[in-house]
Amino acid sequence: MLTNNPFSEIATQIPPSVMQGYVVLMIVLVFGGTVLDMIHKQSAKYFFANAKKAKESATKKVGAGKKTGLAVKTVANEVLTSSEFCNSKRRLSHLMTMYGFIFFVVTTAIMIFKYTGTDAQAPALLPLLWHLGALSLCVGGYWFWFAIRVDVAAEGVKWNQFNGRGDLFILGLLSTATFALLWSFTQAIGLVGFKWLMFALFILSATVLFGSVYWSKFAHMFFKPAAAFQKKVAQADGSNENLPFDYDLNDPELQAKFPDLPTYLGENPPNMGLGIKREAPRHY
Repeated sequence: MLTNNPFSEIATQIPPSVMQGYVVLMIVLVFGGTVLDMIHKQSAKYFFANAKKAKESATKKVGAGKKTGLAVKTVANEVLTSSEFCNSKRRLSHLMTMYGFIFFVVTTAIMIFKYTGTDAQAPALLPLLWHLGALSLCVGGYWFWFAIRVDVAAEGVKWNQFNGRGDLFILGLLSTATFALLWSFTQAIGLVGFKWLMFALFILSATVLFGSVYWSKFAHMFFKPAAAFQKKVAQADGSNENLPFDYDLNDPELQAKFPDLPTYLGENPPNMGLGIKREAPRHY
């Protein structure tokens, strides 16, 4: 099962050109939904207006080399490793979901466009990555839905409560990957009726996922890196998006401005209580 291309087996009933046309249609829906989302929210207009405003209030110039370094840092931190998540469990869940989705989608396109012919045999690595990608997406997604999302220290939303745009996106991801694995499994063991049912649910889920970009948080994966990069540029040029900078609490000038700081920064500061650590967060 793990090394068999499920799309080549179903190509005897569904022409490869139809499957390829479906993939192209999903790409068009994602592009169109993202553009409509940008027009509706005016996010692009706000982004460029905010960048222009920050540039006008900049105190120093950031060269092309520095911007390139910031772009590389953005890709390494916010995109590849999701370092913005302080919670290690949330970060791992996000990375498993993200990389699982990437491997799942990329291998799907490769197998459909190149290895659905009658004499085309896909390398064993491709279907293996397809199955592992879908499995990683499911583990990360269900972990988020049933354990992390419900924690009152995070979102505090009950597992059976639908909570808008973000939930539409994650449910679309989970249903697509889940029914893809069930389709491959039922096809491998020869359950013909269940195979077509799982395949139909897989296609329906994928259509909802890629066709609901305008109403879900799908497009945020494109906006998030751009916003993170702009924030780094604003910090580097001194504008800092008109926000106060983080100060060094050991700075003598700052301590002179706020004389009570050394009292709370000493080796034996006053007992301030447990604060938010007073009671551990609990699940619903």
